[in-house]
Amino acid sequence: MKIPKFLLGDNTDHPDAIFVVHTEFPRFIIDLTTDEVEWLEEFDPSDQQEVADQTEQFITEAADFYDREVDRYAHD
Repeated sequence: MKIPKFLLGDNTDHPDAIFVVHTEFPRFIIDLTTDEVEWLEEFDPSDQQEVADQTEQFITEAADFYDREVDRYAHD
């Protein structure tokens, strides 16, 4: 099975949250309403700086994915 790079997540316990799951390394879940990121990876100290440098790009990609998905739902 081919899993998409991003998935939308929903949970009725968090009705105001907009979760996007990034399924590739480094895997994470972001709540786009707060930009809070939960990493699903453990990083070596050598990887931490690279991840920190790329975090802004990951957030941008997750937000772009969400906007694209919402736009597609709106036009169906």
